[in-house]
Amino acid sequence: MSIFVTKAFLPPKAEYQAYIDEIYKSNWLTNNGPLLQKLEAKLRSHLDISDLLYVSNGTIAIQLAIKALKLSGEIITTPYSYCATTTSILWENCRPVFADINPTDLNINADLIESKITDKTSAILATHVYGNPCDVEAIAAIGKKHNIPVIYDAAHAFNVKLNGKSLLSYGDVATCSFHATKVFHTVEGGAIVVNGNKALFDKLWYYRSFGHVNDNYESMGINAKNSEFHAAMGLANLPHLGAIIADRKKISERYDSQLSFEKIHKPVSLEKDFDYNYAYYPIVLPSESLTEKIIAALKAQDIFPRRYFYPSLNTLSYASSQDQCPVSESVSLRVLSLPLYKDLAIKDVDIICQIINEVLSN
Repeated sequence: MSIFVTKAFLPPKAEYQAYIDEIYKSNWLTNNGPLLQKLEAKLRSHLDISDLLYVSNGTIAIQLAIKALKLSGEIITTPYSYCATTTSILWENCRPVFADINPTDLNINADLIESKITDKTSAILATHVYGNPCDVEAIAAIGKKHNIPVIYDAAHAFNVKLNGKSLLSYGDVATCSFHATKVFHTVEGGAIVVNGNKALFDKLWYYRSFGHVNDNYESMGINAKNSEFHAAMGLANLPHLGAIIADRKKISERYDSQLSFEKIHKPVSLEKDFDYNYAYYPIVLPSESLTEKIIAALKAQDIFPRRYFYPSLNTLSYASSQDQCPVSESVSLRVLSLPLYKDLAIKDVDIICQIINEVLSN
């Protein structure tokens, strides 16, 4: 049986079916239905966040944030993330300006942000890479000093806590992905969190659904709604989150104990007081050629890791960037995310580690 970098968790079928039965009974399939409202309420309670909107995906959440904040010109961002972070900026007719990353946690290097600010800068958009917190205090200070909003792409950060509170509660706006590959998923989905700005939240509420409710046409908008079927998956999955993270932690600790770290290293958070969600298990190798050898050796055994994240986004042709980001450009060639999901067998983790260690030793 093939082993892929991730595998979506599915709740017991009967638990999901119970919610589907509710949908069939109500015949309310979308348009802010009762299950969606229930899921939003549970997410707000779980995260202890009051202003959260459930949307169709994590990418549209970023686009909504950019649109609602009326951003234009340049947005300073990270070159090390999934492409959606950059393409959301471009899609909203803004220009990404890339600040390089820390070699330690692979998040945007806060010390480099201020030198990128010009009179065209309208915001900072940073990613909590692999769910490890950015330097939120330094970034907040920069945003405040220059009077520009801070958006966090927290796609990887659901259930991560920093200083005892959800990582989504940092920044002016934070977005999250509930894609099937994530620690918590609704098949497709996402969230947008507004911290302390009721007017912005209300604007986003309308933007999510074409800008109107019934005959009340408040503003322009887009279709960023999600369905009752997706909300049902979220409601069925949420009670299992603790077990999912506990198993992912156990698998990650097995990697820690079995891999040889003489030639490789893991990204390490600069923050100490945070609770991790074990979203990924990335390793950084000494060279691209060695990375490719390990990929080939694992694929020969039907094991499929992924280069998360490749390429460095400042090198994308459509980004039209002149920014040099040597750390990101180097790491993106040498990073490898290893298989990690709830029911990955420990014996398979041992096989993966054995293959990697053998390549490293030659």
